[in-house]
Amino acid sequence: MAKILIVGNGGRENAIKRALGAHEIAQTTSFDMQEILRTAQEFAADLTIVGSEDLLVAGIEDLFSQAGMKLFGPGREAARLEGSKAYAKDFMKKYGVKTARYETFTDPQAAIAGLADFDLPVVVKASGLAAGKGVIICQTAEEAKNTIFQIMVEQHFGKAGAKVVLEEFLVGKEASILSFANEQGIFPLVSAKDHKKIGEGETGPNTGGMGTFAPNPFFTAQRQAEFERDILAPTLKGIQAEGLEFAGCIFFGLMLTDNGTYLLEYNMRFGDPETQVVLPLLDSDLYSLLTACMQRTLTQQDIKIRNQKAICLVLASGGYPGDYEKGKEITGLDGVDYLEAGVRHENGRSYTNGGRVLNLLAQADTLEAARNIVYKNAEIVDFEGKTYRKDIGADVI
Repeated sequence: MAKILIVGNGGRENAIKRALGAHEIAQTTSFDMQEILRTAQEFAADLTIVGSEDLLVAGIEDLFSQAGMKLFGPGREAARLEGSKAYAKDFMKKYGVKTARYETFTDPQAAIAGLADFDLPVVVKASGLAAGKGVIICQTAEEAKNTIFQIMVEQHFGKAGAKVVLEEFLVGKEASILSFANEQGIFPLVSAKDHKKIGEGETGPNTGGMGTFAPNPFFTAQRQAEFERDILAPTLKGIQAEGLEFAGCIFFGLMLTDNGTYLLEYNMRFGDPETQVVLPLLDSDLYSLLTACMQRTLTQQDIKIRNQKAICLVLASGGYPGDYEKGKEITGLDGVDYLEAGVRHENGRSYTNGGRVLNLLAQADTLEAARNIVYKNAEIVDFEGKTYRKDIGADVI
């Protein structure tokens, strides 16, 4: 039995914890890298898994490596593929990864002037980490100018907005591909489809994710072939050419258009809430896959996927992703399959403690059956201000 330290306590981390349940697991919610390292050393962890992109971008893998401890995730250099959208887009361009046309700016007036080079709608991105909320699709020139001003001048996303990327807007269906990766190979898991916006029909502001399902029916065999040729292969070539040695996750955010399959972004860690539907469909031992990836012995044949459908529905606090209240008592959890995302326990009771509170889960032979389960449970589980989307997976059944 291995000893595994999981850093974080959201839905993603608790999905990883569940998938590794046969092993001895400790969890920490610390964001202090030295403290996390000490915890791993005192626990004598065989492996540490970090959910947060912030810690990976800050170089926690390098710290562990120097201390002789194993951490599944990219070092600081490889994590830049997520930590800087400008760096990632330049990497894609350099190595021929199929992606939308873009320009990068460090001056707000230059960025506003650069809008003239793009049709509307246009995508405005804060280059740095913004908790999944730094990508705004602007329908008008005025909205784009205001967005640039908010990001670069008013610093709505802090230092993440010191640099912005303007990007061509692509029309199509999104797909999320979580993969295990090292500098010798990239090994995709089952496809998923995320729902980022707070409102039905992808309306309202971005969130960290309001629900997801897998597999993604839009990610056909043809799309997979396009992905492998136009995105996966040149990404691996670039990783090798740049000398990015690491073992961890690469999460590909794709747009499936009439003109082919495009890469929107890299995430260099387990996706949230995609992990919550991808791992339950894994028919292989997760710890064995992680270990093989780190030992550079993993092959695609090692990854076995169950022939089922999985869905995750996020229950959020009222007001999220804006201001919301905490401390609302949660009821109705008995007999429901769920993962905690933002929950606090006190005197045997559960209370809301975050924007995204619970992940309701289901797996079934059909997506319709899985949807019926989570939406029935969404009515049973209750807390004041409970908010959730009614259309997760509705467009494909």
